[in-house]
Amino acid sequence: MRRLAGLSELAGPVFLLVLVAVLGSLASRSLQVEFRSALVSATIVIALYVFIGNSGVVSFGHVSFVAVGAFAAGLVSVPEALKLSASPELYPFIAGAEVGNAASLAIAAAVGGVYAFLVGVPLMRLSGLAAGIATFAVLEITHNVLRNWPKIGPGAKTLPLVPETSSFLQVTLGAVAVAAIAFAYQRSRPGRLLRAAREDPAAAQGSGVNIHRQRLLAFTLSGALAGFGGGLLVHLLGSITTEQVYIDLAFITLAMLIVGGVSSLWGAVVGALLVSGLNSFLAEAERGIGAVDLPTGTRLVTLGFLMAVTLLFRPAGLTGGRELQLRK
Repeated sequence: MRRLAGLSELAGPVFLLVLVAVLGSLASRSLQVEFRSALVSATIVIALYVFIGNSGVVSFGHVSFVAVGAFAAGLVSVPEALKLSASPELYPFIAGAEVGNAASLAIAAAVGGVYAFLVGVPLMRLSGLAAGIATFAVLEITHNVLRNWPKIGPGAKTLPLVPETSSFLQVTLGAVAVAAIAFAYQRSRPGRLLRAAREDPAAAQGSGVNIHRQRLLAFTLSGALAGFGGGLLVHLLGSITTEQVYIDLAFITLAMLIVGGVSSLWGAVVGALLVSGLNSFLAEAERGIGAVDLPTGTRLVTLGFLMAVTLLFRPAGLTGGRELQLRK
C-alpha cells in the first residue's frame, strides 16, 4: 500500500497530462496548437520544479537553458543550405550538422545540462536574493550572446524552417518522461538530501550533507530537462527568435509554478496547465474574440495579479505544495 501511495504521486500528474493530450486531439485544428503548447509549458515548468521545488532557491534564469536547448535543436535540424542562407556566418561544425528529430532533442538536453553545470559550479554556492539575481544575470548574458553572436545562431533574426515534429504523441511522451524523471529524483537519496538542506541548511550541513554538490546536481538535471523542453518548443513553433525565450517566458513559467505550488510535482503540472489555458485565452482576447477585445498587455498584467494574489492568500499554491495521494 505504501508503494502504491507513492506511485499515486506520479500517476496524478501523468493522468492530467494524458487527459489534456486526449482532449486536445479531439479539439479543432486551431486549438490543437494551444493544447500542445500547454504540454510543452508543463515540461518546462516541471524542469523548473526539479531545482526550485527541491532546493528552495529561486532561479530567474532557467529560461536560459530553454533558449540554448531550443536553438541547439533548431540549428541541427535545419539543412545546411537553409541555415547558411539565414545565417551565413555560422561556424562550419554548426552549419554542417544535420540530425533527426530524436537526436536533436537529445542534443538540446545535453547542451542545456552542460550549460547549467558550467554556470552552476560558482552560482550554487549562493542562496536567497543573491542566487536569484545571479541567475537573472545568466539569463541576460545568454540572451545577449545568442542575439549578438552570429557565428552560433541567427542573432537578432529568426531561425526559420525548423521541422514541426512536436506532435501530440511526442509532446505527451516528452512531458510524461520529464515528470517521471522529476518524480524519481525527488524520491531518490540526492533529492531527499536536497530537501533536507532546503528545510534546515545548518542541520543538513552538520549531518554531512554537501549542499553545494546537491544543488549543483539538481541544477544540472533541471537544466537538461529545460533544454529538452526548449527542443520540444522549437519543433512545435517551427521557428524561434531570442525574444521568444526571454523575460516573458521566464515570467510566465515562474507564475505557473507559483500558482500551482512550488514544492510539489502535482502543483507544477496543475499550475502549468491552468495558467497556460488562461494565458492562451487572454492572448486571443487581446487580438479580439467576438465582442471581447482586451488591450495589449492585459495577459501579463492578469498573470502578475494572479501570482500576487496567490502569494498573499495561498503562499503554498493551489495544491498547498502537496502531492496527490490515494487515501484508504
